[in-house]
Amino acid sequence: MASHDRFGYEWDKYDYLLPFYEEQFLNWLGPFDKDVFVDKNVLDAGCGMGRNTFYAAKWGARNAVGFDYDMQSVNAARRTLKDVPNAAARYESIYDITYRDVFDLVFSVGVIHHLADPKKALANLFAATKPGGKLVIWVYGYDNNEWVVRYINPIRKITSKLPVKLLHILCYFFSVPLYLFLKIFPHRNKYMQLMSRTNFNHIHLTVFDQLVPEVANYWRRDEVEELVESLPENKTHAIYPYILPMSDVVDPLVRSFFGQSLLVVLKNEQHHDH
Repeated sequence: MASHDRFGYEWDKYDYLLPFYEEQFLNWLGPFDKDVFVDKNVLDAGCGMGRNTFYAAKWGARNAVGFDYDMQSVNAARRTLKDVPNAAARYESIYDITYRDVFDLVFSVGVIHHLADPKKALANLFAATKPGGKLVIWVYGYDNNEWVVRYINPIRKITSKLPVKLLHILCYFFSVPLYLFLKIFPHRNKYMQLMSRTNFNHIHLTVFDQLVPEVANYWRRDEVEELVESLPENKTHAIYPYILPMSDVVDPLVRSFFGQSLLVVLKNEQHHDH
């Protein structure tokens, strides 16, 4: 079973919206706020069950399109978006999309780092972005995640080959202790507070999501720069490190557990032909 099929099982099983998800997505957007979607044509690459597509539409997108390469995911997204007239979910591969200069804003959260050919995927997403438009990519960072690369990635080589239903059961050995930790102990850290307000299913989903994929790259900044440089020259870009704000007594533990992610923002600087 390929990673997209395994994620399909995940999104078919966890196909509901929690209030937590809206704040989470806004945090992932880094320097942007809800206004970035207003009156824009938007593409959500690797939409899963469609929750980010849903919020893009809710926040004022003219048209929000999400796609994924697994029918379980697409069907889950269609259920999420069934009452949203300015949103749609499509079955497409990120390697085969043919959009050219179509979208004002293209975003992809937590997808590119799971791909065998991220350069091709990134090139297709950039090609889909209109001149003057933006491409926003959220990926795992290597800094403070060294322990994940050293210890968790070897475990993933095993868990990614387990029958997905069995893996889902085994994840309870991790999710139950994490849930108890979040609920029992006080947290001044913003992200831990956010996590502690959610339910057990989300905690279990988070653990399962970490162990289900075949590929999970944790990139250094220079590796992300190399990905960006593989694109055509008609772009400007910025890379924002996202480290959860730390303030409580378990800061070192939390910092090492969650580490850093990177938000890549590219602008298509190509000018329209007159």
